[in-house]
Amino acid sequence: MQSSFFVFRFGLIVTICLTILCGDSSIAQEAATQEAPATQTKKEPSTEKSAPAEKQPMETKDEQSTAASTETDNGVKDDAKDESNSEKNAKSEAEAARPAAHNEKGKSADSKTTTDEKKPKTAEKPRKQPKISVAEITLSGALSEGPSQLGLLGGAETKSLMSFLTRLHKAAEDNKVRSVLLNIQSAGLGRGQLHEVREAISKVRDSGKMVYAQMESGSTGEYLIACACDKIMMPESGTLMIPGIRAEVTFYKNLLSKLDVEADMMQVGDFKGAAEPMTRTQMSDAFHKQLESVLADYYDQMIETIGTDRSLMESDVKKFIDQAVFTAESAKTAGLIDIVAYEEAWEQELLAGSKDHQLAILEDYGKKKVDTDFSGMGGFIKMMELFSGGGKSKKRSKAAEKIAIVYAVGAINSGSSSTDPLMGGKTMGSDTIIQALAEADEDKNVAAIVLRVDSPGGSALASDLIWNKIETIEKPIIASMGNVAASGGYYISMGCDKIFAEPGTLTGSIGVVGGKIVTGGLMRKAGVTTDVISFGKNSNLFSTAEPFSPEGRKMMQGYMEETYEQFTTKAAAGREMELDELKSLAGGRVWTGRQAVDNGLVDELGSLSDAIASAQKLADLEPNDDPELMILPEQKTFFEEMFGGASATSPLTAAGQNMVPAPLRQQWADLFMLQQIFREPTACIMPCRINIQ
Repeated sequence: MQSSFFVFRFGLIVTICLTILCGDSSIAQEAATQEAPATQTKKEPSTEKSAPAEKQPMETKDEQSTAASTETDNGVKDDAKDESNSEKNAKSEAEAARPAAHNEKGKSADSKTTTDEKKPKTAEKPRKQPKISVAEITLSGALSEGPSQLGLLGGAETKSLMSFLTRLHKAAEDNKVRSVLLNIQSAGLGRGQLHEVREAISKVRDSGKMVYAQMESGSTGEYLIACACDKIMMPESGTLMIPGIRAEVTFYKNLLSKLDVEADMMQVGDFKGAAEPMTRTQMSDAFHKQLESVLADYYDQMIETIGTDRSLMESDVKKFIDQAVFTAESAKTAGLIDIVAYEEAWEQELLAGSKDHQLAILEDYGKKKVDTDFSGMGGFIKMMELFSGGGKSKKRSKAAEKIAIVYAVGAINSGSSSTDPLMGGKTMGSDTIIQALAEADEDKNVAAIVLRVDSPGGSALASDLIWNKIETIEKPIIASMGNVAASGGYYISMGCDKIFAEPGTLTGSIGVVGGKIVTGGLMRKAGVTTDVISFGKNSNLFSTAEPFSPEGRKMMQGYMEETYEQFTTKAAAGREMELDELKSLAGGRVWTGRQAVDNGLVDELGSLSDAIASAQKLADLEPNDDPELMILPEQKTFFEEMFGGASATSPLTAAGQNMVPAPLRQQWADLFMLQQIFREPTACIMPCRINIQ
C-alpha cells in the first residue's frame, strides 16, 4: 500500500509539472483521474496555488489528446524513466503551439507582436514594501549616575543616565532610523536628570527626526519629559496627573523623645537646617523661606516648560495644573497631548503619511545585548570572563584626546566609597575619589577632566580633602552638577575651573552642622547602665551617653564656625567674589541651578555633554560630539562586588530593595548615610531630603 501511494504521488508530481509547462490544467485533471484506479489510493485534496504566471496559448484538441495519451500509456512503472522526456516534449509542443495560435488569429510580426514578445515569461514577484525603521527606547524607573553594570549571570544591566543618553545619541546619528518612539513608564528622575533627558531628545529632533512619546499614564516628571517630544500619545484609558509642586519634610523629634533619644545638634548659618528634622517638629521660618523660594522656581520652570512646548498661555497652564488630573480625551481637548489611540492605531501615525511603507519598530534600540548561552566548556569560560570583567574595556587610542569623567556620587565620607548592602545607599569616599582624580591627572592620554557631582554633601573633612586634590590638578577640570550638588557637593565643585548645573539642580547650602545623638536615656530604659572613668575636663565631648556640657557646646560651636570660615573663604576665592558677597549667598541657603547662575555660584546652565564640550575647548581639542571617554572610578567586577567587603555593591541588593516599600527604603538609606557621615564631628550636608512630587 505504501509503494502504490508513493507511485501515485510521483505520477501526480509529473502531471503538475506538465501543467505548469503546458499552461492547461485540464491535462493534470485527466491524468490524475486515470491514475487513481491504477494505484487504488485514496485521493488527497490538492494544496497547489496557481501563481499569476503569463497566460500561454491553448493547444489544439489533437495536441491535448496526444499529451494525455502519452502520460497514461507510459504507465506508472515508467514514470520516473520518462519524466525528463515528457518535460522536453511538453516544452516543444508549447513552443510549436505559439506560432500556430498567432497564425490562426491572423497576427503578423508587427509592432504588437514585438510588444508581446517583451512581456516576461514568468510572473513578477510582488515588490517588497520599503521599511520605515522606528527606534523604540523605554524610560522606566531611576537612572543611576555612572556606567551601567551587568546583572547576575549577564542579566539585565543596571540603568544609567549615560547609557540612556548614548542610546538617544545613537538614534540621532543612525541614518537607518527615521523616528524615535520613547516609551515612558514610571520614570523616577530628579530635576537635574530630567533636563538632561530633555536636552538629548531635543538633539534627536534637531537631527531631523520625529520623536514620539507614548505613556499609559503620566505624572509631572514624566509629562515634562514627554513635552520635549514632537507628539504625545496615550490610550483611551490613560491618565495624566500634573498636580503641581510639593515638598514634604519629615521630622523625627517626637519619635526620638518617645525613645528617650536626644539629638544634641548645632549649626552655623541661619538657613542651615540639616539638623531640624531631628530637633524640631516643623520647619523654622528661615528653613521655610528658603525652601519656598526653591519650590517657587520649580513651579515657574514647570509652567514655562509646558507653555513653551505645548504652545499654551501661562494662565491656561496654571488652570490645568490646578485641575491636576485628566483623562486621555480631556488632556487632548486641553492641548496637553496629541493622540488618543491604542497601539494598533498609533502605529499608523509612526508611518507619517507613508502608508505604502512597512513599519519596523526596533525594540530596545541601542541596548547592550549580552550572550547568556553558558552551555558547555566554552560557555563556562565565557561566564567566568563575564564575572571577572574580561573584555569589558575596549582598546583606546594613545593620543592625548581622552576626556576623563570622575563620578562623585553619594554622601561624602572619609575613606573608601561604600554601599549599604541591604538597601543600596551609596557614600562617596574621599580616598576613592582622590585616587580617581590622580589616575586621570597622571594619564598622559587624558587632556581634561569632568567631575560629575550628584551629592548632598557630608563630611567637612572629606569634602576639603577632595577640594584640595582638585586644586593641585593643572589639567582643565569642569564640574557638572546632576540632581543635587549642595553643601559638601558644592564644596568639591567650587575648586573646578568651571561649573555647569541643570536648571533644576539643588545646590548651594554653604554651611556647617554638627552634634551627636544621645542614646543614654534609651539605654537606661532598656535596663543598660554605664559606669565611667575619665581624665580630662571634656573627655565626654563625643560620648553618646549624655548631652554636651555648656563648656563642651561652646568649644564645638567655635570649631564649627572656624570650619565655616574655611568653607566660605575658599568658595569666595573660587568664585572670585568678595567674602561678604559670598556670605550673603551662604548661611546654608539652597538654590536651584537657575538661581545659582543668576547669583554667581554657578557659571552656566548645561548638561553633562555641555561640560564635556567645555572641557574639550579648554584643552584646545577639536570639537567632537562623540569624544573618547575614560570613566572613573572603574566599574567593579562581579567577584569584586561579591567579595569586596564594605565597598562592594551586592548584585542581590536590587532584589532586596524591591521587597521593601520605597519610602521605608529611602529612610533606611538616609540613616545609613547619616551613620557614615556623623562618625566625624562636623558635616557639610543638605538640610534634609526633599521629595518633590
